[in-house]
Amino acid sequence: MCNSKAAKAAPTVAEKKELPSLADLRACIPKHCFERNPLTGLYYIARDGVVITLLGLLAWQLPYENMPLWAYAAWGAYAFWQGTALTGWWVIAHECGHGAFSPSQNLNDFVGFILHTMLYVPYFSWQYSHAKHHSKTNHLLDGETHVPSTKKGFKAYKKVHDVIGDDAFAALQVVLHLLLGWPMYLLMNATGSRRLNKEFGNKRIPKGEVLDHFRPNSKLFPATWRFRVLLSSVGLVAWTAFLCYVASNIGAWRMSLMYFGPYLWVNSWLVLYTWLQHTEENIPHWGEKEWTWLKGAAIGTIDREYGIFDWFHHDIGSTHVCHHIFSKIPHYHAHEATRALKKKLGKLYNHNGEYWVKSMWRVAKTCHYVDGVDGQQFYQSAKHFKRD
Repeated sequence: MCNSKAAKAAPTVAEKKELPSLADLRACIPKHCFERNPLTGLYYIARDGVVITLLGLLAWQLPYENMPLWAYAAWGAYAFWQGTALTGWWVIAHECGHGAFSPSQNLNDFVGFILHTMLYVPYFSWQYSHAKHHSKTNHLLDGETHVPSTKKGFKAYKKVHDVIGDDAFAALQVVLHLLLGWPMYLLMNATGSRRLNKEFGNKRIPKGEVLDHFRPNSKLFPATWRFRVLLSSVGLVAWTAFLCYVASNIGAWRMSLMYFGPYLWVNSWLVLYTWLQHTEENIPHWGEKEWTWLKGAAIGTIDREYGIFDWFHHDIGSTHVCHHIFSKIPHYHAHEATRALKKKLGKLYNHNGEYWVKSMWRVAKTCHYVDGVDGQQFYQSAKHFKRD
């Protein structure tokens, strides 16, 4: 359904009826693809760990005081590639949250908690909100992360667009997404759901209400998750204490170069994937009456290739349709499962073969808002915004 030019084309009524059932989609995938082997998962953790260690050892040789110009470039390159490598651990921890690492959820949570905490991710807190993202994919009221702005809500941004122009606005979109998107989501649920969960009446989020990922009493979570949210935050405090100890021994500046530069790139990668996996001019979002779980998972998700970064990131971007339909399939079986799903879904399978950097720029220029939160909606661009 989706091509490199991303021509806008909504699924027709006939195509919706052609969407196979979940049982049919499961049946088309070889059974061994659903098998989760923790030893295989540990191998990939070790593989990523070797790359991370080697990059760290190389960086340890770099000057960090009175640095010549070449050293700034070297530290910049280290930050990018180490952040790229660490994102592999981030993806595996994300699989742990889904239960795709091992048949044992206790082992999943143990491994995922350690890996995500080292990357400043509140493991259990994000596990909950990310599960909501999967359960309400492309739902305009209850979706989680990168929920589109409405035309009404976009008016202020349109003023910015008018002042700085189309290209500068696209560049601003890229910077805001990749640099600030992740902390803003964790701190205030930016681009998250428009409604509170059922425990709080399924009502629109009141103005001034902060839904963060750190406080146990945040209304982002039901009461049953409060201890896990607390545990996540305590883990981050303990990790911060450890980093402070390291900084006291090697110096805050050197520790920042070794850790926080790569950390920013980890954040950029994870936001980039989430952004591009559900954002295109021809990828629909639905209001409450139109939305179904299977439409969101199958039609509301898109696969893209990321070149060498697919290897680093365990194909999280190139097998994402499969991941949304069957999130417990581990990454090392995802390509085989994707081939089966592609054949079964036919023209309903979303794939974009465009170079991912070009796709990012095009999405930043064309996907800014939807008209409203009812029916089937498609992204529109600020360039074509018409005031009421």
